[in-house]
Amino acid sequence: MNREHCHEIQQWLLKSRRDLEAARLLFKSQISLLDVVVYHCQQSAEKSLKGYLTYQNVIVQKTHNLIVLLELCNSFEADFEDLRNFAETLTPYATEFRYPGDLIEPERSDAEEAIEMAATVLNFVTQKLPDEVSSG
Repeated sequence: MNREHCHEIQQWLLKSRRDLEAARLLFKSQISLLDVVVYHCQQSAEKSLKGYLTYQNVIVQKTHNLIVLLELCNSFEADFEDLRNFAETLTPYATEFRYPGDLIEPERSDAEEAIEMAATVLNFVTQKLPDEVSSG
């Protein structure tokens, strides 16, 4: 794999890790920002999947729909299907609490679960990639 391709994949993973870390920090905050926590969890999972698709040389249309991304990943490796429940749970967090509405933020337990799901997606993707990419 050429250096530029490797770097691009690493950038997706770096952004995924940063979103996940932001979610963890905000979860511990004295101020309730659970809406932002789950948004960052969705973003982390999205960037993980896009990193994998970049590795596979897939040009991804702009989307926040994790199910669409997961199905693309699944065309390369069938065990991505194991992440379907996570994708279904996290996808709405891209918009659900981002705009005015009846619900301001999710339950704390939902935010905690979202962090665990995003971490699982990131770890799953990282294990699918060569060491030269995932360790960068």
